[in-house]
Amino acid sequence: MTNANIPPVEQIETTCAIVGGGPAGLMLGLMLARSGVDVVVLEKHGDFLRDFRGDTIHPSTLEVMRELGLDDAFLTLPHTRAPKLSAEIAGRQTTIADFSKLPVHHKFIAFMPQWEFLDFLSREAARYPNFRLIMQAHVEELVEEKGRITGLTASTPNGSIGIHSLLVVGADGRNSIVREKAGLEVESFGSPSEVVWMKLSRQPGDPDETMGHAGPRQGFVLIDRGDYWQCGFVIRRGTFAQMKERGIAAFREAVIAVSPLPGERMSEIDDWDDVSLLQVRIDRLKRWWRPGLLCIGDAAHAMSPIGGVGVNLAIQDAVAAGNLLAAPLKSGHVADGDLAAVEARRLFPTRATQKLQLMMRSSRRTDQEIEEKRKGPPAFIRGIARFPLLSHLAGRLIGLGFRMEHVRRR
Repeated sequence: MTNANIPPVEQIETTCAIVGGGPAGLMLGLMLARSGVDVVVLEKHGDFLRDFRGDTIHPSTLEVMRELGLDDAFLTLPHTRAPKLSAEIAGRQTTIADFSKLPVHHKFIAFMPQWEFLDFLSREAARYPNFRLIMQAHVEELVEEKGRITGLTASTPNGSIGIHSLLVVGADGRNSIVREKAGLEVESFGSPSEVVWMKLSRQPGDPDETMGHAGPRQGFVLIDRGDYWQCGFVIRRGTFAQMKERGIAAFREAVIAVSPLPGERMSEIDDWDDVSLLQVRIDRLKRWWRPGLLCIGDAAHAMSPIGGVGVNLAIQDAVAAGNLLAAPLKSGHVADGDLAAVEARRLFPTRATQKLQLMMRSSRRTDQEIEEKRKGPPAFIRGIARFPLLSHLAGRLIGLGFRMEHVRRR
């Protein structure tokens, strides 16, 4: 915390300060702005151009865009569509999630570079004069007065700024500076694996799948990006350093063993600069708020990348927060009960999703079980392959989640 009496170079007065210009932060900023709330969003980067972010736009998110009246314009942006997700089992393609029966207008997952999604949200929010986005703003401290968070200080290329606000929202991801500065306690459920992301060109004759899991170990993910594949190679936690010691050639061979793409495609990976490591982590805050402050999205709960549900949950958090907090913010008084209501609304779907993810990874806990898992796909995928109707249930859980939020009318 910082002493509120130290003046920054610039002082900004607003109703809600949102830290993090990701899906949760910008969606909440847009919803509050259209409800007449004065809002400032701070993003630490200078743009949204970063590879290997969660690029899945789930059917529930597309429904939110429809309820905002933005889906037609949104879907003119470059994207690919997946009406189902598939896995390769014993050399055969099996549908593991089917979205065709969902009770929404857009029955598919849209794969879109996240910078396109974020640019679109920021442009739409900027139509409201009560919305402001500040790029390259690094939060330094939270301001606390009489036990309540009343703002923050941040550094920018033009100097430091101070923001005084009725509410601070932490939407700054799994390494949230807001939750760290607020002293919110995190409950961790482990980090069993990591994903090595890379780009490989898309060529004629490649698998005709928008997203799929391939290979006998189910350790490889393909996401169609149009002219290239975004590929994820799943490895055990802590083994990446050993891979690097064995050299890039050995890494290529390991990927070739599980990839459905021709082996020569891996020659496009020249060195370790061509890959990016993502640690898989599952955790959540024991309490998402304190007076004057709320965390949502990955700042409140980090998810496994299975099914790309992290972005979906972050968007749903933002919609719930926008619905529940717009009126208190406009009235000029946000009670602790208002913040607790957001957590209460979103805690069940968060717990349920994390529980499911933990069950799906539970068979990796011992070396013997890990070795057994390498002989075939996980039990839940084998179950879907045996009972195809389960693919619709999986489609609902992945596409809509355990509780889908709807935009309230203004």
